[in-house]
Amino acid sequence: MEGIKRSLLFALFLIICTIVQAQRLTVQGKVVSKTDGEPIIGATVIETNQTGNGTITNIDGNFTLSVPQGVELTISYIGFKTVNVKAQATLNITLEEESELLQEIVVTGYTTQRKADLTGAISVVSMDEIAKQNENNPIKALQGRVPGMNITADGNPSGNATVRIRGIGTLNNNDPLYIIDGVPTKSGMHELNGNDIESIQVLKDAASASIYGSRAANGVIIITTKKGKEGQIKINFDASIAASMYTNKMEVLNAEEYGRAMWQAYVNEGQDPNTNALGYKYSWGYDANGYPQLNNISMSKYLDSANTVPAADTDWFDETTRTGIIQQYNVSVSNGSEKGSSFFSLGYYKNIGIIKDSDFERFSARMNSDYNLIGKFLTIGEHFTLNRTSEVQAPGGFLQNVLQFNPSLPVYDINGEYAGPVGGYPDRENPVARLDRNSDNRYTYWRMFGDAYINLNPLKGFNVRSTFGLDYAQKSQRIFTYPITEGNVANDKNAVEAKQEHWTKWMWNAIATYNLEIGKHRGDAMVGMELNREDDINFSGYKEDYSILTPDYMWPNAGSGTAQAYGSGEGYSLVSFFGKLNYTYDDKYLLSMTVRRDGSSRFGKNNRYATFPSFSLGWRLNREKFMQNLSWIDDLKVRGSWGQTGNQEISNIARYTIYVPNYGVTESGGQSYGTSYDIAGTNGGSILQSGFKRNQIGNDNIKWETTTQVNLGLDFSFLKQSLYGSFDWFYKKTTDILVQMAGIAAMGEGSSQWINAGEMKNVGVELNLGYRNQTAFGLKYDLNANIATYRNEITKLPTTVAANGTFGGNGVQSVIGHANGSQVGYVADGIFKSQEEIDNHATQEGAGIGRIRWRDLDHNGIINEKDQQWIYDPTPDFSYGLNIYLEYKNFDLTMFWQGVQGVDVISDLKKETDLWSGLNIGFLNKGKRVLDAWSPTNPNSTIPALSRSDTNNEKRVSTYFVENGSFLKLRNIQLGYNLPKTFAQKMKMERLRFYLSAQNVFTIKSKEFTGVDPENANYGYPIPMNITFGINVGF
Repeated sequence: MEGIKRSLLFALFLIICTIVQAQRLTVQGKVVSKTDGEPIIGATVIETNQTGNGTITNIDGNFTLSVPQGVELTISYIGFKTVNVKAQATLNITLEEESELLQEIVVTGYTTQRKADLTGAISVVSMDEIAKQNENNPIKALQGRVPGMNITADGNPSGNATVRIRGIGTLNNNDPLYIIDGVPTKSGMHELNGNDIESIQVLKDAASASIYGSRAANGVIIITTKKGKEGQIKINFDASIAASMYTNKMEVLNAEEYGRAMWQAYVNEGQDPNTNALGYKYSWGYDANGYPQLNNISMSKYLDSANTVPAADTDWFDETTRTGIIQQYNVSVSNGSEKGSSFFSLGYYKNIGIIKDSDFERFSARMNSDYNLIGKFLTIGEHFTLNRTSEVQAPGGFLQNVLQFNPSLPVYDINGEYAGPVGGYPDRENPVARLDRNSDNRYTYWRMFGDAYINLNPLKGFNVRSTFGLDYAQKSQRIFTYPITEGNVANDKNAVEAKQEHWTKWMWNAIATYNLEIGKHRGDAMVGMELNREDDINFSGYKEDYSILTPDYMWPNAGSGTAQAYGSGEGYSLVSFFGKLNYTYDDKYLLSMTVRRDGSSRFGKNNRYATFPSFSLGWRLNREKFMQNLSWIDDLKVRGSWGQTGNQEISNIARYTIYVPNYGVTESGGQSYGTSYDIAGTNGGSILQSGFKRNQIGNDNIKWETTTQVNLGLDFSFLKQSLYGSFDWFYKKTTDILVQMAGIAAMGEGSSQWINAGEMKNVGVELNLGYRNQTAFGLKYDLNANIATYRNEITKLPTTVAANGTFGGNGVQSVIGHANGSQVGYVADGIFKSQEEIDNHATQEGAGIGRIRWRDLDHNGIINEKDQQWIYDPTPDFSYGLNIYLEYKNFDLTMFWQGVQGVDVISDLKKETDLWSGLNIGFLNKGKRVLDAWSPTNPNSTIPALSRSDTNNEKRVSTYFVENGSFLKLRNIQLGYNLPKTFAQKMKMERLRFYLSAQNVFTIKSKEFTGVDPENANYGYPIPMNITFGINVGF
């Protein structure tokens, strides 16, 4: 009986097992990428909602998994959209890449990365916004758009700009390194066509920039140009024309106002104003209170004894400026297929400046292409651009010349010749004539820039690339000297200097990269080496005395007078080895490490090589389980980095002992100083003969400047990416700064020497915040703001260098502990308004009623050098930018505001708007502020009384000339309209857009600022307002 029971139970068990087994399913499948059909290795396949039952795909993308009948499977892989499918015996799964992630690819050092994986401080610039500014120089268009990046520029037609990333980091060259399609350069970007640029990334911290080692201490700007995209041929044409207007013109005295001010200056000193030598005649006396009173001004009909220069009332700003015209035209053709792609463009830019006879012109051509010779296994390609630029620059100090030239003088005399100063008028050149003579001094600049590369992809994820790059430039110019006969200004010399300069830079690198993704692990490694070489040569020929004074004739061979020739050449080499490793786990934990070793010929054998490492970490908190329920958080990443970068931007001959010939004349023909003497120096094994003198002592121990930087950052995106931004804090310290020490007398002549002796630090924060959305009625908007602040401090310098005023302190106090360029000066404490105030004040040489009162800081009863303090810091409190984008149906509106707050400016202009004797040169014109100067009848004025002498030394460095240079500018506003696509297609166009824009529309500035434009406080080329109309056409 027991045997029968056991048999029945066993049979029942078998039946149950069979039923259970029948309810499970063995799934066999393969996972591939939709993009290229390649198998995806390491994709996760799990039973939905049952994380304990899962597997990953093998090297062929295959998987096997046993699951209950009727369940769902979840298939996921980093960077691809997750899919859910019903379990079947056989499955073929295709995963689609996240399109958004594909768009967020950032070019970093020699490689690319997803923006989500970045652990360094990198700013990605929207090229759409840059294009709307119609700037010749795309870097200049970045003003106010990248937190921590400060760009200064005037209104020069060439658009040249100065760029500083995270402050001043060295006492030498602070320019960033530019990488254009992988080729390094430090040359001006205004020579390249901004319409060819696809993307710009700014590497700000050491972790992101250290892969470029010795040239990355000042930051790196990576520029990638356009390439053809797969599909049909695309043709784009862009054209614009702009009117450029001088809106910030300084107000200067006219002839009558000048006469009144000069009269006041004479009578303030008790002198007879009718003794002036300018032809002004005054009727004047005293009022009932005994104060001088001007009744009438008259002027001689002619200002010279020969009666050829009539008295005038000339506005020299109007005579020398104009409404400029800017034209820009670009056409591009692109194409792409499985076998390769190509991009070709032509561009033309012409800026006729607002100062007459100044202009800038550029022709550009670009060809980018790549070809898949053997599928994806072997690819070759090139990026090449050729540019020709030419420019006539305004003469140096020209606007100061315009301000100073007296309004009583005419442009032409009665014979139609240029008029000049006569009688007692100061000997300044006629500004109109000066522009005319300068108009032939045009330079022509050719630049060839590009690279060719070969790329091998022998295995999936493994890549080898070799690139050769070239940056060649040639500049030629003739500088003409024409005879001058304009009143008291006369010079009969005529001459020409013909100059040639050549810069040749080439680089070669070889780089291997490997990418691997397995399950939740993703990593890539890169190793490489690079050679860089630069050679610069220049030579000039100078000749005097030409019988025909025209540019066609005035070549050096045609002159018959004094001839001179001179030139020089120098260069350096750089060899580099570098590597980089990136690792990501589960899209949550990020690690990046780089190292670079550089060797430079600029340093001696003792310190030729240096190593620059960095590492950084990131943590994407939103991927953690404890944050999964916070659905409003799209991305939240904290990151930190440490790294070192270097700077070698010093003279190529800094390490050498230098001897120069000294035979009684300088290279330009003038008498030299000093005496030639025998020396024991050697050159190529031979003792130098008598007639040479030492100019510099060599130092084989100089080494790299090293910048160490720590960065902590936060990236975030909330509310379905509507609210987004980033925050960074950085600490940046530069050590071993190279400075040139002046030698002591005991060391003999030419005893200056380069040494490593300085230190400097910068500490700052940067914030970028944006919000984008769409209203119910279809209005799209995107608001983006950024703000940044930093503090600069020189922490170490040799005592003599710190005190000599080269880097701040005016030679009065050591600059250590203060920002580079800080100044020491006197504190202006108002105006003396009575003799009683003078008597109750400290003893002050030159004190008088109406004169500036200097504060007695040490309270010793005497105003002297000890009564100076730190009065000027060039570092702003903060800088900021705000971009507003609105789009409704076919219309779009963009506004961009840029500002700087709490920055000091020193107004040299104020010496000529407030002080009659500011330059100790009589009868120069002044700004209209002198009309409000202190006088007995204007006792509340803060402008010192007009005086023909400066006994109070009021032009000394003081707070009187330090002003608040804060400003907020509407940098750009543009209204655009896209024609409906159906209408454009009827005209065989893909798109047709018109726009109207204005740049530098208006400025909000501090009430304390007395000048014209705080962004361009003194005599720089005026920043104009541009009104632009443009069209964009695509086929």
